[in-house]
Amino acid sequence: MNLPLVSLLALLIAILISSFTRLNVGLLSIALAFIIGVLLGGLKIQEIIAGFPTGMFLTLVAITLLFSQAQVNGTLDKLSKLSIKLARGNAGLIPMIFFALALIISSIGPGNIAATALLAPVAMAVAGRAGISAFLMAIMVCNGANAGTFSPFAPTGIIANDLMSKIGLDGFAWQNYFNTLLAQSFVAFAGYFALGGLKLFTKRAAALDENLQQKIDPFDAKQKLTLGVIAALVASVVLFKIDVTLGAFIGVMMLSLSNAADEKAAIQAIPWHTLLMVSGATMLIALIDKTGGIDLFTNMLAEFSSATTIPAVIAFVTGVISVYSSSSFVVMPAFLSAIPKLIEKLGGGDPLAIAYSINVGAHLVDVSPLSTLGALCIANAAESENRNALFHWMLAWGLSMCLVGAIVCFIFFGLR
Repeated sequence: MNLPLVSLLALLIAILISSFTRLNVGLLSIALAFIIGVLLGGLKIQEIIAGFPTGMFLTLVAITLLFSQAQVNGTLDKLSKLSIKLARGNAGLIPMIFFALALIISSIGPGNIAATALLAPVAMAVAGRAGISAFLMAIMVCNGANAGTFSPFAPTGIIANDLMSKIGLDGFAWQNYFNTLLAQSFVAFAGYFALGGLKLFTKRAAALDENLQQKIDPFDAKQKLTLGVIAALVASVVLFKIDVTLGAFIGVMMLSLSNAADEKAAIQAIPWHTLLMVSGATMLIALIDKTGGIDLFTNMLAEFSSATTIPAVIAFVTGVISVYSSSSFVVMPAFLSAIPKLIEKLGGGDPLAIAYSINVGAHLVDVSPLSTLGALCIANAAESENRNALFHWMLAWGLSMCLVGAIVCFIFFGLR
């Protein structure tokens, strides 16, 4: 039996099933890892369990619990409402403000999915009332959330940095963040201005005037404490190099002891589905590596690439897969793990350039309605919006980003 091929096919099957059903790819991946590893590969159960990313799982729990507390006590919602007032009725500024909001919220800890889930209902409703294209608003919200998602404090950034550390690319967390921020920002604003954003600056969003003038209560004591804890976490990690997992758990403890948020509601708000998805996929990929599947995969990829073209090729491939699958929780673990062996097969190459291309290529497509971010925007579109047309516009944009990502990564990472 060709165990490397079987293990690779198992990952492909898991991705396909999760793309067209509601089944969690992590749960499926764990089951496949045990079946293939123990029954077909003759490995011990403990060898399979060793592939579970315990450290990364705890970090994700700590960060997501802290921001679940901030969400359930109303801190994040109040921040977003206060920020909307900055537009002062100018329709052209409103999507840009939501981009900035999504970027900031995603960067400080919740990540792209949580930031979009928080902002999409407000953003899409505002777009409907102000006569702003739902498509343009979706571009700005989704790309803004993705622009901040590689922050060292956000789940995607934590996953990427953990995976990169395992292949010897340690200490590049901030470079990773800024590369993605620049790529997402460039694409978002280019698309926004080219597809109608400039015209919005001549339009007064009169329908929003009453809404924008509504009074928002000041932050209460619990919300102020929450803001202080988040600010202290960011400062301690950036300035004093405190481990983000340790800092987040201390913050969680402080908010829990002070009763700043409903602990039960905060725990329920943790995206356990997502945590299981990334942990299970990582566990299956660890098995694929152990069985030689990564070697087989890199051999196939190397056949169509060179050291110069691999950034473009891998950005295109990860983009295509990410249209139908999870960029952060399936695609990144699968492709980042393969970098060392891919370079070996190519006979050279820059591992950082390939890693950056994977990260950028996989996430530029996330405005697609088949991704979580795109789906959240469509689900919250105003009643007056033609959702069928919106779906097709967003799908066309997402698919076009596969090629755009390949070109961008070739220019910035392939030619340097």
